[in-house]
Amino acid sequence: MNNKIVIINGPNLNLLGEREQSQYGSETFDKLKEKCLKKTTELKIEADFFQSNIEGEIVTKIQDSRKKFDGMIINAAGFTHTSVAIRDALDIFKKPIIELHISNIYKREQFRHKSLISEVVDGGIFGLGTEGYILAIISMQKLLKNENR
Repeated sequence: MNNKIVIINGPNLNLLGEREQSQYGSETFDKLKEKCLKKTTELKIEADFFQSNIEGEIVTKIQDSRKKFDGMIINAAGFTHTSVAIRDALDIFKKPIIELHISNIYKREQFRHKSLISEVVDGGIFGLGTEGYILAIISMQKLLKNENR
């Protein structure tokens, strides 16, 4: 079984626990990372947990991931709605991708309702808080085992 995944986090997610707790909860980014890596270890998945506030760094990480990882979970955060470059890099990845958002982008401001990346991913998880990361990891394991296809 292929079992190496990358979890990519976009801008401002490093401030989890400090920003808009009504939208994102009180869990810190470090706690979220710890929880995700614990779950991947439990499922015997190797994982890299990455965060950047810089669009180009995220594009480079996606490009570099093509040869290193079997699947990707991405919370592109604000870049979800604005970055054609991230969308194009994801389209080139050609392996399972899950789009993830802590808040429900469809219950927020109108400009957040459009995801530029949804059409190039295998599935999405929205509005389930940081627990969505755990669900995405479990779902990715199933995708990698071809259980969800």
